[in-house]
Amino acid sequence: MNALRNAIIITALLAVAAAQAQDAYPAKPVRFVAPYPPGGSSDVMARVLAQKLTESLGRQVIVENRPGAAGNIGHELVAKSPADGYTLLLTTKSQMVNNQYLYKKLAFDPLNDFTHITMIAYSGHVLVVHPAVPARNVKELIALARRQPNKLSYGSAGLGSTVNIVAEVFKSIEKLDIVHVPYKGAVLAVADVVGGQIEMAFSDMVPAVPQIRGNRLRALAVTTAERSPALPGVPTMAESGVKEELPTQWWGVIGPKGLPAAIVMRLNGEIHRIVNLPDVRERYIDLGIMPLLSTPERMHDTVRIEGPKTARALAAIGLKPE
Repeated sequence: MNALRNAIIITALLAVAAAQAQDAYPAKPVRFVAPYPPGGSSDVMARVLAQKLTESLGRQVIVENRPGAAGNIGHELVAKSPADGYTLLLTTKSQMVNNQYLYKKLAFDPLNDFTHITMIAYSGHVLVVHPAVPARNVKELIALARRQPNKLSYGSAGLGSTVNIVAEVFKSIEKLDIVHVPYKGAVLAVADVVGGQIEMAFSDMVPAVPQIRGNRLRALAVTTAERSPALPGVPTMAESGVKEELPTQWWGVIGPKGLPAAIVMRLNGEIHRIVNLPDVRERYIDLGIMPLLSTPERMHDTVRIEGPKTARALAAIGLKPE
């Protein structure tokens, strides 16, 4: 009986200690991985959240950029990290939905190797060209590409990135031959369009909007159903004659598999409060990003439900695993 009583006491003490440890979270700095280079959408959103989380959690939240392999490098790092709440990741639809169908060997399972915390935002894309490209709208760009097959190049955030898929869907719809040039992030692709190394890109809004406003890029259309508040003078693809629906992007926050429920709910609540702050919402919307919050369960369901739909879209345009 004494042995049983001692075991019960020890179990209870361990449970109390674990609860106290979670209540004290965080007790040290938190690493927030952004799987793309500085200046891109994931990086910008991670830094906005990190600053506000540092203030509310009372511990520094440090953004760490781990670009490469269309975001897979950063995701593998986090999947293999301890499930203690001290390593988080700013993820996207590209890694959580698209990449499983585009890489024969993926070092993580989007559904089962992570703890889904919350979605935070979604956005369409903007079709941009270098100012020297003799096309001032989508119809003129299509005509130019048809006159010069395999002469125009577009940049993307890498194979399987949503911007890559958007461009390939556009090419398939219009039956165009445009060369794909993959980069480690959309910000690098945009930089090369600005520099004239490539002619065009379907870009995330964040790296493109400042360049458009500075007249270093010409925006031809946005891929959303409505015009973007960040670029109200730029028509939609539908207004430009491309009626088919094009993929959009979303972002969220995840951690390694097995994060304690108390930590998940603490982070979910803090992130929701932060994204709803007027200055954060204004910042996101000004960059062309629309807030989109969710429960952990809803984020998990979104990844699960969007997978088969994406697989069918990729098969239709001929994108295959590498």
